[in-house]
Amino acid sequence: MASLICPETISRVSSVLNREVKQFGKKYMFDGNEETCWNSDQGTIQWLTLEFPQPVQVSQIQIQFQGGFTSQKCTLQGCRKGEELSPVTSFYPEDTNSLQNFLLPETTLDKLKITFENSTDFFGRIIIYSLDILGGKL
Repeated sequence: MASLICPETISRVSSVLNREVKQFGKKYMFDGNEETCWNSDQGTIQWLTLEFPQPVQVSQIQIQFQGGFTSQKCTLQGCRKGEELSPVTSFYPEDTNSLQNFLLPETTLDKLKITFENSTDFFGRIIIYSLDILGGKL
């Protein structure tokens, strides 16, 4: 298994805290620096999409939240190019600072959406220090 996120992967997020992209932008989830993070703004549901440059087969997600700003339920959707998103699975992270691994049903897709259903933060903020999708490129 290898990381499926590469420089050509297009990522989008629902929000960035106070629109301060230079300090809390989405790129910080993927930079490998444990000092930087994506910090969402307030809101009940936050999300992240990844569009891969080629079809991929996903097998695992690795994610590191900041404790107190964790999603208690994450819903994963995916699709091939030109199709509508459809449910893949849900997973339930612990409210901790540790890197967490979740095995996924092997699914071939071009686009992936992770919806952070509910945050442990009263205001609905999500903070992610590290995110990686593992699997194989097709």
